Amino acid sequence: MALFDGIKQQLRSVIEWTDPRPDALFSQWTDNGDEIKNASKLIVGPGQGCIFVYQGKVKTVITQPCMVDLETDNIPFWTTISNFMQFFESEHKVGIYFFKTSKILDQKWGTTSPVKYEDPKYKFPVGLLAFGNYSYRIFNPQDFFANVVGSHSDFFTDDFRSVMSARMIHPISDFLAVNRFSYSDIDANRNEIAEGLNGQLAAEFTKLGFEITDFRIEGTSFDEDTLRRINRIADLSAEAQAAQAVGLDYASVQQLEAMREAARNEGGAAGIGVGIGAGMGLGQNMAQVFQNNQQAPNGIEAKLEKLKKMYEEQLITAEEYAAKKQQLLNSF
Repeated sequence: MALFDGIKQQLRSVIEWTDPRPDALFSQWTDNGDEIKNASKLIVGPGQGCIFVYQGKVKTVITQPCMVDLETDNIPFWTTISNFMQFFESEHKVGIYFFKTSKILDQKWGTTSPVKYEDPKYKFPVGLLAFGNYSYRIFNPQDFFANVVGSHSDFFTDDFRSVMSARMIHPISDFLAVNRFSYSDIDANRNEIAEGLNGQLAAEFTKLGFEITDFRIEGTSFDEDTLRRINRIADLSAEAQAAQAVGLDYASVQQLEAMREAARNEGGAAGIGVGIGAGMGLGQNMAQVFQNNQQAPNGIEAKLEKLKKMYEEQLITAEEYAAKKQQLLNSF
């Protein structure tokens, strides 16, 4: 009786994907050939699909929820399986895989290494790091199974993320190299870059049987070498703007700073000589600046303001500032 009950239970076997993990994309239903041979029904639930694999080749794909009576319904490939698998003696390999048809949302992505290209504006190499999120869905299960899942009996979103990351660098590098965004334009054009990359990646990943949607860039950063170059450019730009504010060109400011540093050098007679020369050069530069200022129709207030800025930028000493200020006031 126990044997008969066991046979009845086996004959009532149903093929279905029950309680799949939330992160599961593909899952082989069973390795037990007896259950497959004696199953009476196939149930494909909402958001699921099913693939029949025979001798390593995909034979039938079901993409819509359904319940199939395997004993009476005419399913391509199932009759062939049944004929081969009579009496539990078949040596032919049969696999049934369930897969998720619903969209997978809010998946994180990030470049595993800096994307390197030449900055078109400043002509130095840039190493760009980027991260964001995307959604995707399996739209060609047969291609996805053959090109991505392979020999895995189970395939999860983390497995897919590894595939995604490995294949993203080249399309992103190609896109940035062709479009040549300067480092200073990356954030301002983030949406445009994301749209362009979405098209680039779609062409790459369609061949693998899935499509990406809602591809977004959440943030970008640069490697240490790039940051060092960017900070240097920022410093030089700030110095140039400060020089312009006090009526000097950048070369004059650099010359004044170099002479001041030399004048601070206390290394013997050479330092003294340099200090004397620096003082003379500083006086000549200052004289030229104020001669130009006197010729300009700016008025005494503008000249005093420029003088104050020179003092605040430490281009002149307190004594020099006081003397020139008095000179301007006397000429008023």
